[in-house]
Amino acid sequence: MSRPHVTKSLSTRVILIRSGQVYAPDPRGLVDILVVNDRVAAIGPSLAMPPWADDATVIDAQGLLVFPGLVDQHVHFAGGGGEGGPQYRTPELSLTDLTRCGLTTVVGVLGTDGTTRSVQELLAKARALAVEGGLNTWIYTGAYQVPTRTITDNPRNDIILIDRIVGIGEIAISDHRGSHPSDRELAHLAGEARTGGLLSGKAGVLHVHVGSGHRQISPLLEVLDIADVPIGTMIPTHVNRQSSLLKDAVRYARRGGYLDITTSITPATHDPDAVDPVLAVKFLRDNGIALDQISFSTDAGGSAPVFDERGGLMKMGVGLADSLFQKVVGLHETLGLDWSDALLPATKTPARILKLGDVGHIDTGCRGDLLVSDGKSLVSVVAAGRILVQGGRPVVFGLFETNQTEDRANR
Repeated sequence: MSRPHVTKSLSTRVILIRSGQVYAPDPRGLVDILVVNDRVAAIGPSLAMPPWADDATVIDAQGLLVFPGLVDQHVHFAGGGGEGGPQYRTPELSLTDLTRCGLTTVVGVLGTDGTTRSVQELLAKARALAVEGGLNTWIYTGAYQVPTRTITDNPRNDIILIDRIVGIGEIAISDHRGSHPSDRELAHLAGEARTGGLLSGKAGVLHVHVGSGHRQISPLLEVLDIADVPIGTMIPTHVNRQSSLLKDAVRYARRGGYLDITTSITPATHDPDAVDPVLAVKFLRDNGIALDQISFSTDAGGSAPVFDERGGLMKMGVGLADSLFQKVVGLHETLGLDWSDALLPATKTPARILKLGDVGHIDTGCRGDLLVSDGKSLVSVVAAGRILVQGGRPVVFGLFETNQTEDRANR
């Protein structure tokens, strides 16, 4: 029986996940995982609970699977939308909107509305989620429009000076709701993101919303032709919104770029040309794109408007956080991918894009972000060594979620 080497602090929280089939996402077999405070302390067979653990919990994962917490690089956790009028502004997401879906690392975006929404508001919400549930929260500075919204005088300074800002986004291209930036303006933003990332030690990415306009992925290819920007700086998202866009995006991936698929986008009666995320992965792989160039994100909390040919609003939907894990399961069940591959677009790949070395995989020293699953649904969710979901139900709530529950009980 092995004994992990850990140091006791004044108040030590310990979780031992016992006898789970671990995919880190690489297969590790039937092993135990010991989490001390917010970090993975040991992985191996028959780990012992430290005798000094004063706040200790054992999660029996026998017959279950253990995965890394999911990494979602596109979440409207402070709300979004507004197309159609102020009544269409989507509400803030609560802590459990994210945790019950296994999202432990999330990056907040503004989107269409950079007027009644602000980067400051987004930053405050990121900090709140971190306090409430220990989530690993980041944001992009900016909104659809160029010149984009910032906290300081420019987006590069935002990345360098503000702790949770990891890049610029989501900047809209090929979309009637954007400001139609020129290729030079887009290249300038990519340079701002790149330099901000270098000087701050962060990813410094330009997260790009690609709409259904006729230029499709071309603006990003033009940037590569006119500017010395590494292709990994620019991350196009929503590439599965149309089959023609997905086909066009292959050009970008063949030059070495990442493609981000939105798991909330699926074919519907009002949107028959959208491509299901699982089938989008199949299409890209069939066209020679490596799996590790493909990421998933949810667009959770963001508006999903449907416009007619004249630009009139026909229908409004909202992105769903639970779509991320559902599509990971879909990769395993529909495409027959091993769990180690099915998990990549929602764990290791987005973590690599964001240069977050301590999430998206399970290893000693990593954040204690772990999921226990039966392969269909989530049984337990642990973030930074805190159990947030147990038995498939949230056990930790945001401040106002808790107050609402107590208020109902007292009525």
